[in-house]
Amino acid sequence: MNEKKTLALRLLILLVATGIFVSCNKSRDYKNTSRATGWKLNDKEGGFQYNPEAKEQETGPGLVFIEGGTFTMGRVQDDPMHDWNNTPTQQHVQSFYMDETEVTNLMYLQYLDWIKDVFPPADENYRNIYAGALPDTLVWRNRLGYNEVMTNNYLRHPAYAQYPVVGVSWVQAVEFSNWRTDRVNELILEEEGFTARGARYDVEPGETFSTQTYLNAPTMTYGGKDSITRGGKSSERLLSRNEDSTNIYVQRKDGLLLPSYRLPTEAEWEYAALGLVGLRNYNVYRGRKKYPWDGQYTRSGKRRSRGDQLANFKQGDGDYGGIAGWSDDGADITAEIKSYEPNDFGLYDMAGNVAEWVADVYRPIVDDEFNDFNYYRGNVYTKHAIDEDGKVKVVTADSILYDTLSNGRIVARNLPGEIMEVPVGDEETYLRTNFSTSDNRDFRDGDKRSTRYYQSFNDFGGETENDEKERMYNSPKHKVYADSTGKMDMQYDESSNRTTLIDNEVRVYKGGSWRDRDYWLDPAQRRFFPQDMATDYIGFRCAMSRVGSKSKKGKRPRD
Repeated sequence: MNEKKTLALRLLILLVATGIFVSCNKSRDYKNTSRATGWKLNDKEGGFQYNPEAKEQETGPGLVFIEGGTFTMGRVQDDPMHDWNNTPTQQHVQSFYMDETEVTNLMYLQYLDWIKDVFPPADENYRNIYAGALPDTLVWRNRLGYNEVMTNNYLRHPAYAQYPVVGVSWVQAVEFSNWRTDRVNELILEEEGFTARGARYDVEPGETFSTQTYLNAPTMTYGGKDSITRGGKSSERLLSRNEDSTNIYVQRKDGLLLPSYRLPTEAEWEYAALGLVGLRNYNVYRGRKKYPWDGQYTRSGKRRSRGDQLANFKQGDGDYGGIAGWSDDGADITAEIKSYEPNDFGLYDMAGNVAEWVADVYRPIVDDEFNDFNYYRGNVYTKHAIDEDGKVKVVTADSILYDTLSNGRIVARNLPGEIMEVPVGDEETYLRTNFSTSDNRDFRDGDKRSTRYYQSFNDFGGETENDEKERMYNSPKHKVYADSTGKMDMQYDESSNRTTLIDNEVRVYKGGSWRDRDYWLDPAQRRFFPQDMATDYIGFRCAMSRVGSKSKKGKRPRD
């Protein structure tokens, strides 16, 4: 009898303890309660509004997920060109997203059509916006070659719609990425019911949607005009999220809008091209993978496709595609996207077809001694411009900023509806240890600490008379001026003292193209080109940063 009482007592104690444990667990459920104060979140009576149901980042249109990791950036094999500009370094890249294909002619034509519709080139105020976005179709011309069919047709003919766009400078690629960001987020707001149906089509030149404007000054979105008229009926353009809430607009903390489309960094591009997902081979980890595909050859070794070319590249002198009907790579210039198999990340044409712009300013050395995490050279930190009333300044038709490039081309660096940006000042850099200036492109390779031969500046910020001798990278400095009539005066730098083409206006491009031999198909290869010039063999694709967990699966399970 005593044993039965003892057993019953033990069971009672166990049940009580279990109840206490469950109760404690429930009390520690902070899904709708603040872990800091214990206050309820999203309380109708007030308090902090938060979206606990926000899912992981959605994959934007055209993108595929690239899980980050460590890899050997640079070339481990011999360097027969003796460039010594891609020595191996160990780098780590955060997870991100990248376009599965290059940006196509069709995608870029949609951009041009939008600009032409919103900023009519017939209007003198906007003429340079459209002209500055047009690709340079004359890149196809050759002094001793007949290529007029590409000059006249490659960009706009539907036969080339799914071919990668070329003739686009680095500057134009960046502007396309900015435009793409706003159009994607504008559609998200419409589909989620936060903007009126069709509001994105009823846009005047000063009423364009900007993601940053919506997040920072929502009432100034669409030029501050919050009504549209369609079919004779007037309706609000921006719709409230919750009539009972003071936060009636979507905010960053809602997790609905996507981060910016942008050009990938050099490290991201190389990591994605290698397609190292799931591989555990030591030689691959140490950087000995030669191509985006497995193996050391450019032809397929699979039984069904044995001998087929795996990329579009120049196979030899006068051989851009092989013999017709046999050993042919299927293209003589660029090829249609997805003509070849993707790499293990699901990315197409990371070798061959067209080389691609990346975000980085070119330097001969990747400075892994200073940073080996998300490496990138090219940071120019800015902040939103604030007016006298403490509000952000939004670009209007009268305040568009144009840049005159070294080749004389005029491009718009912002559009009406966007927030004006200015360089960060001393108030942001004072006593900081992680950065001390707005422009960091020269950091440790071009700035004063890099060499004893460095130019000094006079009191007016101009170069000294000894500029020819004291600049670290003594590159040509072409000058372009516009006179009172608008005619361009282009002065070519004819100095015989220039020693390099490297400066802060040249950008890295990666990957081989239809014009290149297979040497350049190695993702480790790197070259540079002026950011305001274009060719018939350089295109681009966009990337997007990932927010949240490294893996799309979330936290890794524990044993």
